Amino acid sequence: MAFLLKGARVVDPQLNLDAVMDVRIDGETIDEVAATVKPQVGDIVIDAKGKVLTPGLVDMHVHFRDPGFEYKETIETGSRAAVHGGFTDVATMPNTNPVTDNGAAVRFQIDRGNEVGLIHVRPMGALTKGSKGQELAEIGNMVDEGASAFSDDGHGVQSAGMMRTVMEYVSQFDRVVAAHCEIESISAGGLVNEGRASTRLGMFGWPALGEELEISRDIDLCRLTGCPLHICHISTGRGVELVRAAKKEGLPVTAEVCPHHLFLSEDDITDAYNTNLKMNPPLRTAEDTLALQTAVADGTVDCIVTDHAPHAAHEKDCEWEISYFGCIGLETSLPLMITNMVRTNKLSYTGLVRAMAVNPRRILRLEPIKIAAGYKADLTLFDPNKKVQITPEYFESKSKNSAFIGSELYGVATDVFVDGKRVLANEVVVPGEEK
Repeated sequence: MAFLLKGARVVDPQLNLDAVMDVRIDGETIDEVAATVKPQVGDIVIDAKGKVLTPGLVDMHVHFRDPGFEYKETIETGSRAAVHGGFTDVATMPNTNPVTDNGAAVRFQIDRGNEVGLIHVRPMGALTKGSKGQELAEIGNMVDEGASAFSDDGHGVQSAGMMRTVMEYVSQFDRVVAAHCEIESISAGGLVNEGRASTRLGMFGWPALGEELEISRDIDLCRLTGCPLHICHISTGRGVELVRAAKKEGLPVTAEVCPHHLFLSEDDITDAYNTNLKMNPPLRTAEDTLALQTAVADGTVDCIVTDHAPHAAHEKDCEWEISYFGCIGLETSLPLMITNMVRTNKLSYTGLVRAMAVNPRRILRLEPIKIAAGYKADLTLFDPNKKVQITPEYFESKSKNSAFIGSELYGVATDVFVDGKRVLANEVVVPGEEK
């Protein structure tokens, strides 16, 4: 099937391209990109005037809960949420049940994603068996089956010696170690950021130092082993400075940030105790959010990710102390970035595409997607001026635990193409089919 997108603003920093163009898709690939492309017989013509076309968005940090916790999310419902949010690729974290720590578990997720037929599922494998931080997981076997990277996300690897071992091993396979940075002996029992929030709310605090110490340690181990290191869901200004210094030194260090850490702070947690604001790591200070926004704009932070963490209603609709950490984010990430960064002139569309499409593919060692003839047609088309009200009914995700319910945002994905197949059409998810 062939599609012709007419009059889109095409943004692709890999080609230094930001211009109004026509783009024709034929089969799985881009057939032609030009100022004017004439439709051929049978082409489905899409009016893209006023919309922005980019390489397909990639979220390299999501939790689809499948297998083991399908009551929260499945690969199918997570895929629908991803497409609705404008994404063509996601990297799923390994804290499933059983933990994704062997090749068979990686292959299950890839095969299930292909059966659903909506997006590319790129599983991350665990660094250690059961993510317990004690024994090396089956790294080579997982690489053979398609693991995109390695992480014990949900836990920091507490032993520096164990982290050195896994980094030395992973470095042999041209993969990145994605580090959840948390010294548990410091963060233990913490429910909110240690400081004003913990004092005001009367809850145990989680100090920023518990994150920053492990960032510093893992950067030192990166220097020692040469293994590429990716800092997950960075949340503090000091953490940003550590990454900035490592990059200046020339170390292979990258970092990601979530919209909730960019645009919410501990001050947003009120005595209403909205548990959708309970995060891991926690919401930090307003000063931290500004430092993180600056780091996105100057490229110190490479990627925008969601840490999409679906939970059932009973796991969130309870006391703060016992509620689960995390919120969903796939369907609000793009509009949050457009509303708070692009429309405020803190970030250009070129910067947005780097952070949400180009850099994640580079870090995950995926083939580049460029808006040029011959490249795979994994593309995202969005309307940057359309308003959206964030309500529970808005979500395709099985879970509704969003930190941004009630917000009015700008920017909506209208069409998504994966392998040339239109999986989102006029904001509606198209039923998948086996690829």
